[in-house]
Amino acid sequence: MNAKPTGHYVTKGDELRLQFDRLFHAPIEDVWYSLTNPTATGGWIGTWTGSPSTGGILFKMTAEDPDADWMSVSVLECEPPHRFRLHVGSGDDTRRLHCHVREAAGGLTTLVFQERVIDPSVVADIGPGWDYYLDRLTAFRAGQPMPEWNDYLALQRHYRELPVPRTAAR
Repeated sequence: MNAKPTGHYVTKGDELRLQFDRLFHAPIEDVWYSLTNPTATGGWIGTWTGSPSTGGILFKMTAEDPDADWMSVSVLECEPPHRFRLHVGSGDDTRRLHCHVREAAGGLTTLVFQERVIDPSVVADIGPGWDYYLDRLTAFRAGQPMPEWNDYLALQRHYRELPVPRTAAR
């Protein structure tokens, strides 16, 4: 598989975000299941435990390391099957993630995934990772072989050179 960079900057209010878009030929409920069911997420990124209705879960990114540490996740917003907003991690290592899912005519569902960017200098590390995981999601849903992480390391240059919108320049 040839890894391609798909992330681009967007601004929302005064917030800078790195956005990734994916299109699936599937109903919205099916895509939502792949994003939110712990068994399904285990097939492409990792698993989780807890009760999203209380706003708190633990998440483990097992795609890279089956013995990875559990991370704290706060569910800030969840409107099935359309959107969720999460804080992942704690302290200085907290990441804010946004996920929007929309269904169009003909059974096409669009996933818009965003991560808030506080420091654009770290996007060279963030971007290839999300391309990798979202390509894993696509492969998992299609029953195809999983992409190789090493193929994504070359994407760092693209993200390092990605122009930051003027309105979001810090």
